[in-house]
Amino acid sequence: MSYLMKGFQYHSPAMCKVAGNLFKAHTLKNTLVINEQQFKISRASSQLSSEKANSYNYIVVGAGSAGCVLANRLTEDPQSTVLLLEAGPKDTLLGSKRLMWKIHMPAALTYNLCDEKYNWYYHTTAQRHMDHRVMYWPRGRVWGGSSSLNAMVYIRGHAEDYNRWSREGALGWDYERCLPYFKKAQTHELGPDQYRGGNGPLHVSRGKTNHPLHRAFLEAAQQAGYPFTDDMNGYQQEGFGWMDMTIHRGQRWSTASAYLRPAISRPNFSVAEKTLVTKILFQGTKCIGVEYVKNGQRKKVFANKEVILSGGAINSPQLLMLSGIGNADDLKKLGIPVVCHLPGVGQNLQDHLEIYVQQKCTKPITLYTAQKPLNMVRIGLEWLWKFTGEGATAHLESGGFIRSEPGVPHPDIQFHFLPSQVIDHGRVASTTEAYQVHVGPMRSTSVGWLKLKSSDPNDHPIIEPNYLSTERDIWEFRQCVKLTREIFAQKAFEKFRGPEIQPGNHVQSDKEIDAFIRQKADSAYHPSCTCKMGQPSDSTAVVDPQTKVIGVENLRVVDASIMPSVVTGNLNAPTIMIAEKAADIIKGLPSLQEKNVPVYKPKTLEAQR
Repeated sequence: MSYLMKGFQYHSPAMCKVAGNLFKAHTLKNTLVINEQQFKISRASSQLSSEKANSYNYIVVGAGSAGCVLANRLTEDPQSTVLLLEAGPKDTLLGSKRLMWKIHMPAALTYNLCDEKYNWYYHTTAQRHMDHRVMYWPRGRVWGGSSSLNAMVYIRGHAEDYNRWSREGALGWDYERCLPYFKKAQTHELGPDQYRGGNGPLHVSRGKTNHPLHRAFLEAAQQAGYPFTDDMNGYQQEGFGWMDMTIHRGQRWSTASAYLRPAISRPNFSVAEKTLVTKILFQGTKCIGVEYVKNGQRKKVFANKEVILSGGAINSPQLLMLSGIGNADDLKKLGIPVVCHLPGVGQNLQDHLEIYVQQKCTKPITLYTAQKPLNMVRIGLEWLWKFTGEGATAHLESGGFIRSEPGVPHPDIQFHFLPSQVIDHGRVASTTEAYQVHVGPMRSTSVGWLKLKSSDPNDHPIIEPNYLSTERDIWEFRQCVKLTREIFAQKAFEKFRGPEIQPGNHVQSDKEIDAFIRQKADSAYHPSCTCKMGQPSDSTAVVDPQTKVIGVENLRVVDASIMPSVVTGNLNAPTIMIAEKAADIIKGLPSLQEKNVPVYKPKTLEAQR
């Protein structure tokens, strides 16, 4: 250092001034660069801490039949933080179920089926094989999703449905690996056995009315040659019997009641209502969070592990497509940047269609008088006071499953019996003392699709179920009408049977029955299969058997949309099972399994019954 100083003394004053100025400029430049870097680091650090504060391990989109289950199960680990986002409102008012009686009183179910407040209120395209009718599709938009709107029928489907899933590419989803999750979810009021659960959050009960028309229906089915089954969710689905319902102590037992409310006080759990998720956020093909709108403000929230879509068979594929995952050609036409070309998104749409066969009742014992204003007030007050009486059931207490013809290996027709008359989804009041059966094929061969109408998340997608587009489906529906008439004609109904209201005695030929079906069949509200689970080698698959969306990272779909094919029965119980099983997959736990559980098979397939 002293050497340098000595050498410096030999330069002229002018040189010293120039050197000094250069030194100052260099120092200033370095200072500015350092400050700019510090500012960038500070800004990045602030952004990181802001994102961290706005970040969770898991974001679940949709507080419905699957989403509530996932939120509960994933927050059992106190180290896992979960944010649950729901487009609709809470299912309580001021914390009270009684103040939201339209949801929680079982007998009030048609109110919300016909009300946009808790309902996406979807409609299909005009159905060309059904006299160009536009079909109404209610879907839940509220805590509990469609489990807060449905008829509370608890049906699991047939064991062979799940074995078929495995054959269709959903490896690990066969009956012996699904049954334990049905049981894990359930507490059945009749107690646990080889098929029923006894310690789960979902309470399941049997009807309490013992209505004479339900008894007549079960007796008539046996007179027609069908077996009685004491548990259509157990050993033997085939036959007629008393139906299980998600009703507990006279109240609807939705997934919001079973799973969401018990978890809501956990410190690692956050839930937001009236929050519409508009887009999944990606870095390349890695999912990092979602964008949503709440109170008119657009915001982002981040997931450091995974985003899980549980919006159901319409909303989940819609959100995938809005976010750039779907058929690339369709997305480009709408100006949506493609993240991953996955042509199966929105395809493979399956649903159950059903028809009502209605008969006048000669005795004043149906629910017709219960629907008179004064009686409705009396029933409502009893329910509000004690959760008992005619308001404490959905009245769909008996039903059955049969095979449509010889050679069919397991049931493909379902019956729900109701000691009342339903007109236009319950939007039109009953006009007379009557009883009816809801009947329809379970494994229709008609398959549809849904696509985006636009890139606006508020626009409902185009829904094309393609109903009755095959000869097999038309034949099965004809069978449904003929086999129902045969049951209603049995001796057990003699003292109750008046004239047939629908189709009516004038409808007899196959051509007349087919015309009636085209005019009157309606959705049973079971849309499914639009994000099909399968092998990555299957070009129509959307998720793999681990429920991960194929072709991207950190994104799953867990709801009825991932079913490879529709099951034999109602979809709420299978959707809850899917979520229970997926929760174990997400946690990295080995699948539960119960081997060699016996399942009924007909003695011969040479006869239809």
